[in-house]
Amino acid sequence: MYQVISDQTDFIVISKSVNVHFHSQDGSAGVIAQAEADLGYKLYPVHRLDTPTSGLLVVAKSPQAASVFTQMFTQHKVQKYYLAIACGKPKKKQGLIIGDMAKSRRSMYKLLRTSSNPAVTQFFSQSIAHGMRLYLLKPLSGKTHQLRVALASIGVPILGDQLYGNELSDRCYLHAYSLHFTYRDQAYVFQQQPSLGQQFLLSACQQLMANQWQSPNDLPWPSKD
Repeated sequence: MYQVISDQTDFIVISKSVNVHFHSQDGSAGVIAQAEADLGYKLYPVHRLDTPTSGLLVVAKSPQAASVFTQMFTQHKVQKYYLAIACGKPKKKQGLIIGDMAKSRRSMYKLLRTSSNPAVTQFFSQSIAHGMRLYLLKPLSGKTHQLRVALASIGVPILGDQLYGNELSDRCYLHAYSLHFTYRDQAYVFQQQPSLGQQFLLSACQQLMANQWQSPNDLPWPSKD
């Protein structure tokens, strides 16, 4: 269900497994409730991941720490990086995806042409197999389903995303890969490669993560201006 990546005084960092609910539902414990039961103390979530998304989550150990982290996320002082795989040829191979988001049908969202309060996503992509690309995504906002909608909007819904695409696979290929932030004057970097998913384990994919995309914070990201 999850793995503890780091246990700090004020917070923990866990890696959530794919298809694990964030909140408890249908009589089964979500990842936060299960971690509380396993660790024996109260946890205070400060951001979340969709059920089909795997990867890194920061969870506070006290209301005070939660307040600090919530403010950091609100002010975009926590930088998150995600990995995704999609099939097909995108409208652009790197750059910026920007637009307001609005509710659509079946719990879906859509990207609009307006930008009064936009979702903003920077991205790079590289081919890893014929007709398949790996994407490194840097969200500059925190909208619901933002990354899933962003890639669908450029014609390449995430592989295995049953809500926004129609490419069936062994998982939804979206993974919270890296977290960078400064908490109480100390800089933290957490990074965890995906361990499940046949396509994530392709040698071309592994080489990208180990080499060009090993330090996502240092990459020449497309301008957001």
